[in-house]
Amino acid sequence: MSKNFPQMATGLTRAIATMRKGIPETMEGFSTMARAATAPGALDLKTKELLATAIAIAVRCDGCIAFHVKAVIKAGANREELLETIAMAIYMGGGPSMVYGAEALEAFDQFSAAEG
Repeated sequence: MSKNFPQMATGLTRAIATMRKGIPETMEGFSTMARAATAPGALDLKTKELLATAIAIAVRCDGCIAFHVKAVIKAGANREELLETIAMAIYMGGGPSMVYGAEALEAFDQFSAAEG
């Protein structure tokens, strides 16, 4: 694979910060929604981030994979949990999700190496 997911997350964070200045109300609304959706409840944060990663794989969003795989690691998920999440995304999304699942695993390995 040729994507650098840690670099992608850093670049997108800067781009989103710039966008936030141009549409602050919209971005604040999105941030409020994100905080509410990820708040611990019946599901813990790790489970919610694994779900977000599966959706990112199924909808084929590189930036979403970068952000949510990074968050999965921060939330304490291990490689085996990510692999099971990828399996569910492939089941629900077919062949294209298999490709993006491989990218999510690559992202996990890149972020893990950067932390280690």
